Amino acid sequence: MAEPLRDRARRATGWRLRSNGDERPHFVVCGSDPLAYWVVRALLGAGPTAGQVRVTLVVPERRRSDGPDGRDVPGVRVVAADRLDEATFRRAGLADADGLALLHQDDVGNMHAALCAQEVEPRLRLVARMFNTNLADGLRQLFPGSAVLSDASMAAPAFVAAALGEVAPTHFRHAGRTLYVARRADVRPQDVVCGLAVTTDPELVRVLPADEATADVVLAEATGRPPGTELAARRLVRARRRRQPVEVLLRAIRSFATRKIGIAVLVLLGVIAVLGWLNARAAAVTWGEALYLTLVTTLSGQDPDVNKPVAAQVMQVVLNLAGLALIPLITAAVVDGVVNARLALHTGRIQPDRSGHVVVVGLGNIGTRVMAQLHDFGVEVVAIDKNPDARGAALAHRLGVPVIVGDAGLEETLRSASVDTSQALVVVSTDDGANLRAALIARSLDADLRVVLRLFDGDFAERIQQAFGIGISRSVSYLAAPSFAAALLDRAVIATIPVDRHALLVTEVPVVAGSPLDGRPLGAVARPGEVRLLAHTRAGQKGDWSVDPRVVVHAGDRLTVVARRAGLTALLRETTPVPPPRHPDE
Repeated sequence: MAEPLRDRARRATGWRLRSNGDERPHFVVCGSDPLAYWVVRALLGAGPTAGQVRVTLVVPERRRSDGPDGRDVPGVRVVAADRLDEATFRRAGLADADGLALLHQDDVGNMHAALCAQEVEPRLRLVARMFNTNLADGLRQLFPGSAVLSDASMAAPAFVAAALGEVAPTHFRHAGRTLYVARRADVRPQDVVCGLAVTTDPELVRVLPADEATADVVLAEATGRPPGTELAARRLVRARRRRQPVEVLLRAIRSFATRKIGIAVLVLLGVIAVLGWLNARAAAVTWGEALYLTLVTTLSGQDPDVNKPVAAQVMQVVLNLAGLALIPLITAAVVDGVVNARLALHTGRIQPDRSGHVVVVGLGNIGTRVMAQLHDFGVEVVAIDKNPDARGAALAHRLGVPVIVGDAGLEETLRSASVDTSQALVVVSTDDGANLRAALIARSLDADLRVVLRLFDGDFAERIQQAFGIGISRSVSYLAAPSFAAALLDRAVIATIPVDRHALLVTEVPVVAGSPLDGRPLGAVARPGEVRLLAHTRAGQKGDWSVDPRVVVHAGDRLTVVARRAGLTALLRETTPVPPPRHPDE
């Protein structure tokens, strides 16, 4: 049977034929949170020139949060629908779309939407957001050509590294080399591939500087040494082990009973000690004999002896009375300690003081990943969440991580987690205001505390840094969006490298015949602060990592670069032929 004309044209051009005559690539994005916002922006800036990509955004009828969700981005067609079914997808034009992104945080809902979309367009390129690994594997089996991604898995290493005071443990393999991000001081000079950023001045982080020698964060080739994050975690665990015996003893003493019972026991023991000393003086015995007589008299009493001196008889009676009071106090202390332990287990309150641990606020998708990775490193973690049934609560209980149920914006909640003696506070709830409150209260308890703050708005984060000195902030959606957009575009983003609030993309860009870069030297690729060339690959050959800026670029070559988003967009314009102008009536 002859191949249908539609399929032959689709295979030749790489894009679908449009029923409405518009030949621009068309993508449908379903989501209503910051991830959808950043994916839409990444798609709109993906073409060689502005307006070369059409985006239809499917959102609920009403906004579900005050944050941006993409519906206000210029150039986006918005379809409002509370249910993702066949009718909604047909309204969104899914039949002639090149890709569908399902970005809601409901794993089961995304799977149901994928099945409905399959009824409208069976051969659609699908990109789905999934947290549950079992559901993700099931979706990959149903849709073999799909991309199932987890924004939490992508962003969690950046939060973990920031909590431990290290650079993000990004590593990837490309063209026969395994590369990872490290501090220049932690790698040998011969292992450095290129400089990535200058972070010595926290108020002005410069990425891809013109002078690579000034960069303290570099891309290096792996030579068997563990990354900085793992080394930092090991140092922290060793320090905790050295302090642990003393801390456990003090913790047990302080948390065994309430303050009032403890004071009563101490006062009574003091009275017994004084009476025992007086008894020893009256009986004229040694200190060892006096200790023996005092303990026996207090705890069990002695047989009456009328031949003793009067002073000794008086001390014996008083000590017996003290013993009658001491035994109930000891019993009360034991009962009180057991009851407190049971209540703490039931309500999530943490009784003992801790030090050197990491406090994680928010057990949603990202908080659960951060908690699990820190625990895997052997770092002690205490979690806080308002909801006792939060997504990560069950995993925390399985791992033995204490969970405090309460508002992290209250001082008593943070104190119960011993945040003032912790190594770092990681605040990753979805509410920027609540995150900021928790960070400021924690800083008031310990001015030198390392705070890792999840904030969506970059301008807001910079102002917070200037006003309060909280400079470590991360945006999960900003870090993950390039990978989702690249999967929709069928483009190879090899890795995403977070540096401060910047996201550097490692990608391979093909040079198309007739593009502005075709026939120009490799020296024209690099742009300080925007693009850095890592490797150059001729068609049918292996990648060349020793880049000579005088080598001429030809059509069919592939350029491996590390770039900022704006720099990558500019490079795509240079490697893609300029399309003919569209007629105004088209």
